[in-house]
Amino acid sequence: MKRKIFSGQKIICLNRKAKFNYYFHELIEAGIALKGSEVKSLRDGKASIADSYALDKNGEMFLINSHIPLYRQSSYNNHDPKGERKLLLNKKEINKLIGRINQEGLTIVPTKLYFFKGKAKIELAVAKGKKLYDKRQVKKKRDWNREKARILSKNNK
Repeated sequence: MKRKIFSGQKIICLNRKAKFNYYFHELIEAGIALKGSEVKSLRDGKASIADSYALDKNGEMFLINSHIPLYRQSSYNNHDPKGERKLLLNKKEINKLIGRINQEGLTIVPTKLYFFKGKAKIELAVAKGKKLYDKRQVKKKRDWNREKARILSKNNK
C-alpha cells in the first residue's frame, strides 16, 4: 500500500496580485503573533492579504492592512479585523530587511498565508514594483501563450 506524502502545509490564502504587480527578489518565511480568535478564523479559511504589506516600527516588523474576519463564536475578547500583526523574525533578518527597504527602495509584500505543522506562517517577498509597461508586457505574453496552446491543441486533434 502506498503512503501519501503530507508536507504539513495547509494554505489559507494566496496573494495572486503580487506576482503581477512586483518583481520578487527574495522569499522569506515568518511567523505571525495572533490571538486565539484570529487563529480560529484562519482555520475556517477566511483571510485576505491582497492589499497588505510589511513595515518596521521600532526595530520590529508588522503586517499592515491584512484582513482576518471576526470569529463569530468568540465573545467579548474578539480581535480587530484590520489590525497590525507582529511578524516573528530573528533580529538579524529584521535588520537585513530594514536595510534593503531603506537603501534599495524595495518593499515587503506577503505572498502566501498558511499553517505549517500547526503554526501560522506567512511567506514574504522582498519585491520591487513593476511599471505599467512591464505589466502590459506580461499580459501580452500570457495571452500569446494561451493562444499558442489553443492553436497547437487544434492541430493535434
